[in-house]
Amino acid sequence: MKSAASVALVAVLATTSVSATRADLAKARSLYNQRQFDAAISAALAAQKTPATMDAATVVLALAHLERYRERANPEDLSAARTALGTVRVTSLDARDHLDFLMALGEALFFEDDYGAAAQLFESGLDSAITHGPVSAEAMLDWWGSAMERHADGLGRGERQSAFGRMRDRMARELSRNPGSAAAGYWVAVATRGAGDPAGAWDAAIAGWVRARLASGRAATLRADLDKLMLEGIIPDRVRLHAPDKRAQAESDLKADWAVVKERWK
Repeated sequence: MKSAASVALVAVLATTSVSATRADLAKARSLYNQRQFDAAISAALAAQKTPATMDAATVVLALAHLERYRERANPEDLSAARTALGTVRVTSLDARDHLDFLMALGEALFFEDDYGAAAQLFESGLDSAITHGPVSAEAMLDWWGSAMERHADGLGRGERQSAFGRMRDRMARELSRNPGSAAAGYWVAVATRGAGDPAGAWDAAIAGWVRARLASGRAATLRADLDKLMLEGIIPDRVRLHAPDKRAQAESDLKADWAVVKERWK
């Protein structure tokens, strides 16, 4: 999960080494997972030379270029990723590679600021990502949440609240399926706020803070994001509902209440 100023996490690619012909592909995926994107690109280019792994390797190549673009903001990486994606023969991909291909397409659109289109791609992959396990599910939920937030922020008030309302409902369903989802725990609070319900967002953020202990290794990040959201978004929203002469006291009270929650549920 991420705040509005950041982007979603890196998807972890499945790694296999069933034969020598797949060794370069497995190496490319492993290097990608280690965030060694230069080396991952080199290994993916090597794996492209083997017909059996060419298209899967091209997906890894595209993803590595996209992550390198995120780190360095070099437009050549974004262009290289787009070119690579255009050469993939989708029919040759297995289910896992197909999901990674969909993720890469969405990321490319996201980095081109086509947030609405990116959100649709990520949403179309949610069920498949969930089927493939919690790591894939968290990545797709995070990307979808980030894309939806940026898309909705460019809409008129009514459309914006409607978009956030749909996002809230989908994230809530994911939480009912997996209460330990850090991505859904964060984005349900963001979406509830965006839907025009600051009181509901307050409750969602507190629930997310308490539920964070189910999020395993992502608990600290979830709580840091929720704290930022509460202090910079939800509390100011609630304060604005008060008369101007009451706002300073309301802000102080709400911050104190939030501090108590954090202390009680460390």
